[in-house]
Amino acid sequence: MAKPLVGILMGSDSDLPVMEEAVKVLRDLDIPFEVTVSSAHRTPARTSKYAKGAEKRGIKVLIAGAGAAAHLAGVVASETTLPVIGVPIDSSPLNGMDSLLSTVQMPGGIPVASMAIGKAGAKNAAVFAAEIIALSDEGVSKAVKDMRKAQARKVAEKDRKLKV
Repeated sequence: MAKPLVGILMGSDSDLPVMEEAVKVLRDLDIPFEVTVSSAHRTPARTSKYAKGAEKRGIKVLIAGAGAAAHLAGVVASETTLPVIGVPIDSSPLNGMDSLLSTVQMPGGIPVASMAIGKAGAKNAAVFAAEIIALSDEGVSKAVKDMRKAQARKVAEKDRKLKV
């Protein structure tokens, strides 16, 4: 099995139904990945160790999904210089708005690329991770371009079906 290029972290296993969207995209693009549950609040030492060791393990991009206070992406970004993509999870009474704000409001110098709340955000995080990897991997670049062409074909097919 190929070494993972993308690390997917989530603050709780209850975030898996959302983060599975990222898994699906990476599988479709044949990009090796790993999935880890690690909380910025409940397991901070584990989270720090994971982030600090990711680059040495060959990880190129990290995707961090978390709900409520959603500090996971920021904590991970503070421990590595790898690109970190945050996915706000809709898991609180505030419908993910708290997660979005926690993810997007990073201090200057510690960036986190923030995606949309929920499943669309997880899917886009994987696509964005693939685009980053594609900058130095021709196989991934081709896979991303092929995926975009397939999306365009699906839209055109649906459009043709709507014509009366």
